[in-house]
Amino acid sequence: MDTPRVVSLAPSATVTLSAMGAAELLVGVTAHCDPPDDAGSAHGVGPATVGGWVTPSIDRVAELEPDVVFTSDGLQSEVVAACRDRGLDVDHREPATLDDVLDGFVARGRAVGRSQAGERLAAAARERLDRVAEAVAERPRPVVYCEEWSDPPMAAGNWVPDAVRGAGGRYPFVDPGERSREVDPATVEAAAPDHVVVHVCGHGDRVDPATVAGREWVDGASVHVVDDSLLNQPSPALIDGVERLAGLFHPETYSPRPEGYS
Repeated sequence: MDTPRVVSLAPSATVTLSAMGAAELLVGVTAHCDPPDDAGSAHGVGPATVGGWVTPSIDRVAELEPDVVFTSDGLQSEVVAACRDRGLDVDHREPATLDDVLDGFVARGRAVGRSQAGERLAAAARERLDRVAEAVAERPRPVVYCEEWSDPPMAAGNWVPDAVRGAGGRYPFVDPGERSREVDPATVEAAAPDHVVVHVCGHGDRVDPATVAGREWVDGASVHVVDDSLLNQPSPALIDGVERLAGLFHPETYSPRPEGYS
């Protein structure tokens, strides 16, 4: 399988393939993906857009004759079933923790015949996380509240608690691996967070921090708006997110790597 045809129905998979230098294999992506310029070059054509993350055209996916279709998260369960009903090979991942995300890099690489590239990507991610951990190891750990959705307020779960811990913070709202859940404002107030990180799903960094800073139940906390792809997406972007958090929580000891650094 030197040049498999790949359809990515998950932005996280598209980013992961791109990071391991395998975007050339993509023949289809969702409207929410942002593939690099060389995507699809192994097949002489740029990747087709097949629809939304949970609303792709299965007919269009099948027309592209993929060797493998990438999906992610339980919200795509119906998409996965529809693809498999059409006889398509689906590589589905539902990471719950940061370790799961890193293991997924290896699995995605293996699925497209690029095992070594996937392993290198995971190893590089672990090295970056180790550097952050070393930098913040002796620092006091501030209490952090991460908000994935604001109406109603939802405390971020899955790998975000791991990300906060890895960045040198404490996260008493959701355990690692648990799903994001609605949070009682009184619970947040009682925890007295030092930092509030707003990463509203689907909003990028286009949230006015004043809408959160004005709440009585986060009074006194430093409010940071972070691009949601840095924390909500189980891809190499999550490692950028951990580095960003460390810079916010411990600016005196850690500075995120400049953009484009490798």
